[in-house]
Amino acid sequence: MSVPQSNAAHHGSDMKVTLHVWRQKDPQDAGGFETYRIAVTPDMSFLEMLDVLNGELILDGRESVAFDHDCREGICGMCSLVINGQPHGPDKETTTCQLHMRRFNDGDSIYIEPFRARAFPVLKDLVIDRGAFDRIQGAGGYVSVNTGSAPDGNAIPIAKENADMSMDAASCIGCGACVAACPNAAAMLFVAAKASQLALLPQGQPEREQRASAMVEAMDAEGFGDCSNHYECEAACPKAISVENIARLNRDYIKAALKGR
Repeated sequence: MSVPQSNAAHHGSDMKVTLHVWRQKDPQDAGGFETYRIAVTPDMSFLEMLDVLNGELILDGRESVAFDHDCREGICGMCSLVINGQPHGPDKETTTCQLHMRRFNDGDSIYIEPFRARAFPVLKDLVIDRGAFDRIQGAGGYVSVNTGSAPDGNAIPIAKENADMSMDAASCIGCGACVAACPNAAAMLFVAAKASQLALLPQGQPEREQRASAMVEAMDAEGFGDCSNHYECEAACPKAISVENIARLNRDYIKAALKGR
C-alpha cells in the first residue's frame, strides 16, 4: 500500500508539527486538549513521536502524556488512539504504532485523543479501560469441552474456505477501533469476530448458539450501543475484519433465541 509522502519534508529532515493532545488526570476529571509544538523526522513512527514529546515534557519538569503501547508491531492492539478524528489515523489497515510521521506535512496540526465510548472509560490522558472486551470474551469466547492433548493437525477435516474465514476472524486484535468508529459505539464487529473464529470450526459447534447468546448479552450489559449497519467498524479495523461476521453472529443469536435457551 502506497503512503503519500510529506510535501514539505524529505527523508531524514526535521519537520515541525503542532499537537493537540487530550489530557485527563483520572476518570472523574473533565479533561481537555493541551497544545505542544515539536520537531520530528518523517521516519519516526507515531508512537516514537509521542516518546519525543514526553522526553521534552520530562526535561521541562512537566508530566508526560500517558498512552498505551506494547508490541509496537501491530499485534497487541494497545496503541488505540483517535488521530484527527480517525481511529488509528488516516491509513487503512494500519495500527497507530505502524503509522509514520511521513504521513503528515511540515506545519500540520494533529489532534490526538482516546477512543470514545461509555464502555471504554478514560483512565488517564490517552489510556482507556478495555476490560469490557475481556468480560465479553469470558462470557463465551472459548471452547469449554475438555479436549485433552492437541490432536494431529489432519485428524479433523476442515474445509479450506472455513479454515480461512476462521483465521481471518481470529486476526482481530481487540483494539476497539470498531467501537470508536461506530456512531453508536457498538462492539458487534469485535464480538462477531471472536464468536465466528469458533463458529466456523467443528470444535466450536456444540456451544455455537449458546456462545452467541452469552456474548451478546455480555456486550449489552457492558453498555455498548446497537449495530445499525453503518460499516464504519470494518472501515476502521486495522485487520480488515469483515462485517460478514456480524451477519453470522446475528443468525446464531436468532437461532439461540428461537430455541429458547
